[in-house]
Amino acid sequence: MTEPRKNTDGASIDQVVDWWATSVSRIEPNIIEYRGIPIADLIADSSFVKVIWLLVTGGDLSASEERLLNAALLSAADHGPQAPSIASARMAVTCGIGLNSAMANGVNTLGDVHGGAGQQCVAIIDEMRSRIADGKGDALTVARDVVADHRSTKSFVPGFGHRFHTVDPRRDSLLELVEEAVEDGTVARDALNCGLALEQALSEGRDKPVPMNIDGATAIIYASLGCPPELARGLFVLSRSVGILAHAWEERQSGRRIKGPIPPPLTAPYVSDRMAT
Repeated sequence: MTEPRKNTDGASIDQVVDWWATSVSRIEPNIIEYRGIPIADLIADSSFVKVIWLLVTGGDLSASEERLLNAALLSAADHGPQAPSIASARMAVTCGIGLNSAMANGVNTLGDVHGGAGQQCVAIIDEMRSRIADGKGDALTVARDVVADHRSTKSFVPGFGHRFHTVDPRRDSLLELVEEAVEDGTVARDALNCGLALEQALSEGRDKPVPMNIDGATAIIYASLGCPPELARGLFVLSRSVGILAHAWEERQSGRRIKGPIPPPLTAPYVSDRMAT
């Protein structure tokens, strides 16, 4: 039997090379493969959206699934400078840092409050599907329970309502694609049913409805595609990185230096007892 190769510290060479063993890609001299597929084949036949899915999950997408994922990614790519992630990147780039650092600055603002609603909504949809499967009621019954639970703690149901859109202009187009994918058998209807039931339950007893927003609509897509909640946030961050790059690059072209959150000569008001209260 051949003895394992050893380095000077006694660790085998196999242990060293296995340290970063991966099924994501194979990179060797003159060889580049993603999940076992030669890069030349992917360049010839694939799309960026399909490669994202391939690298992240190891799976393939049908044409209908690809259309859903593409729609989810492009619809959340940008939401203007009023989004903290965008504003943060624009301010950062005027401080003389590179695009990579400005983009990192913007991405790092995407947390549970700004950027986390999609993940949270996927988690709710997954929980609803489990309750329905366990015989706890149909989608609307379970949705009413979810809404009641959130209202009892005075918390928002993620994925619904918007701070200035009365109707999110992305909602209908995304849900139409999901409906088409359901009808052609690409995905199951359960995630869509859960999302629509939540929207209905939230609006019951109110003068004004609480419509689904981009996070709710894309959560339905990600849940339909089988994405775990945390992966859904990762895909949202990937999507929003495009808008962050676009705005940081635009701000770079302006030549402005040290652009703060409010234009001069405006200043933030001083409130002497804010901390005391």
